[in-house]
Amino acid sequence: MDPAWTTPLIPRQVLFGNPDRTSARISPDGLHVSFLAPRDGVLNVWIAPVDDITKAQPLTNDKGRGIHEYYWAYTNRHVLYLQDQNGDENWRIHCVDLDTGKTRDLTPFDGVQARLQELSHRHPDEILVAINHRQPALHDLYRINLRNGDRTLVVENPGFIGFETQHFELRLAQVMTPAGELQLLRPAGDDWDLFAEIPAADTLTTGPAGCNETGTHVYLLDSRDRNTSALYLVELATGERTQLAQSPRADLSEVELAPVTRTLQAVAVTTERKEWIVFDPVVEPDFILLRTLARGDFAIVARTLDDRRWIVAYDVDNGPRAYYLYNRDTRAARHLFDSRDDLRAAPLAELQALTIPARDGLPLVSYLTLPRDTHGPRPTCPLPLVLLVHGGPWHRDTWGFVPEHQWLANRGYAVLSVNFRGSTGFGKDFLNAANREWGGRMHTDLLDAVTWAVAQGIADPDRVAIFGGSYGGYATLWALTQSPEIFCCGVDLVGPSSLITLLESIPPYWAPMIEVFTTRVGDHRTEDGRRFLTERSPLTYAERMRRPLLIGQGANDPRVKQAESDQLVTALQSRSIPVTYVLYPDEGHGFARPSNSLSFSAIAEAFLAAHLGGRCEPFGTDFRGASLEVPAGADQIPGLAAALASH
Repeated sequence: MDPAWTTPLIPRQVLFGNPDRTSARISPDGLHVSFLAPRDGVLNVWIAPVDDITKAQPLTNDKGRGIHEYYWAYTNRHVLYLQDQNGDENWRIHCVDLDTGKTRDLTPFDGVQARLQELSHRHPDEILVAINHRQPALHDLYRINLRNGDRTLVVENPGFIGFETQHFELRLAQVMTPAGELQLLRPAGDDWDLFAEIPAADTLTTGPAGCNETGTHVYLLDSRDRNTSALYLVELATGERTQLAQSPRADLSEVELAPVTRTLQAVAVTTERKEWIVFDPVVEPDFILLRTLARGDFAIVARTLDDRRWIVAYDVDNGPRAYYLYNRDTRAARHLFDSRDDLRAAPLAELQALTIPARDGLPLVSYLTLPRDTHGPRPTCPLPLVLLVHGGPWHRDTWGFVPEHQWLANRGYAVLSVNFRGSTGFGKDFLNAANREWGGRMHTDLLDAVTWAVAQGIADPDRVAIFGGSYGGYATLWALTQSPEIFCCGVDLVGPSSLITLLESIPPYWAPMIEVFTTRVGDHRTEDGRRFLTERSPLTYAERMRRPLLIGQGANDPRVKQAESDQLVTALQSRSIPVTYVLYPDEGHGFARPSNSLSFSAIAEAFLAAHLGGRCEPFGTDFRGASLEVPAGADQIPGLAAALASH
């Protein structure tokens, strides 16, 4: 029997609506602070004098999906931001002039993706941009003038997957071989010389991390001849390298370089929690102070060009992200704002970091949240469990504020996230243990975590749900077809149902690195590979799915296309297997619009309550402004059909 819940419900709007303020930055000259905040309900860039944030004014006026990524130019009067069209990931780079308020589209091409390659203090009036308008699979490099928008071709891409530049000068190019190896090439007149060859086993744990100020050396994260990636300084002319930092426990998760001199100052290592290792004695007193300034794990998110002022963000598990302006001259910090004011008073739970052993001994760093009413690290009786599976799969879960954990724990569930094999940050052996293990050992890692939670008295074995997006969506579909005796229901968000159609429909600009997928997932270009991928595709076993399923999909998703969900829903309906399908015509790979995210969370909450027995906030006004369509299964979730009718 579940405990008697006394903790008040946290409204979904508090957890999934727009943040009050986020993404604080500082101008290179230190005169202005910027951040993202709602303007008429849409995230936009705001600017304030550095000494009085109460005088902040909106700089941009996006009325659609909102702005989520922006940068200061070294002119100190231009702000750059990226925007796509309804989630298609064809990013355009826009430039706003602080003096005139005018916005210029610097990459005005339809159906084309632009990437910001570099900003340089030596060329403050220009930016270096990669654009694939000549060939969809290849990004050429251009210099673009911020004041008039003029573009100048720097290099026409002959087949590279990426570049390393310093002050707009080409230092390295990257190309993937048919064997799945990564080659780093160095410019040699009109040609290229081989600088380094990276075996396929190291391609996701080895690569450039920037250059020194003069461009004579490159910082290289390198896992060759070792397990975890170490940081080296490598001379480009000779290849001579010096090891600077390493950890035997995990890959280096962050590298901090001085803004102008580009000397190494510190690195971060993240296993269960983040730890900083400081190398520069000049900043050691700063890190000592920052470790005690506030609770949580911190990151330096912005710096002035003279490095005198930093913006530092603190992440905690049971509260909002806090931003501080830190003055290195006075060693004083001023609190700027928290990301969500309402969270300060919300009844949030703690996120426990722990390690669960897989059946073959691999350590799975995991995170567990229990409802506050359990009053301890373990519940007095087993609870319904939601297993949250991260995407990627070359990604990882970390400690901090996780809205999904807080939401589900507040509704009465134990919530568990597992860094299954293939998750990044734990060394190449852990990552490579997932090669061709989609639907194999990556799945049994999740089963082992559920078995652990049941054995610990945390989870009720009859009430376990699986919930994930992208790869996590695939894991959900696979679990419901292969282990329906373990999971009583599942929520799939933009998950692929067929590994063959997934690989056949990747975006064209991913084509040059297709060997990453064929090496680690399976090769759709060979008969044996297609047979293997068919065996590991949930669509192949649609008739086995007998547990309730909720699917969320963005119609413009360029990675996991709508067809992945459509074909599964068709297969299930042809067999009279119930499924609820929620489609968003103005979204892509995940939901960027808060109204859409809020509406799907409301539907998922009602779905889980129906099958796990947890608490449920009424739909209320959470569909307001959302674009959702429900092509199938609205009648499968209590109250949904009526809520849609009123919406």
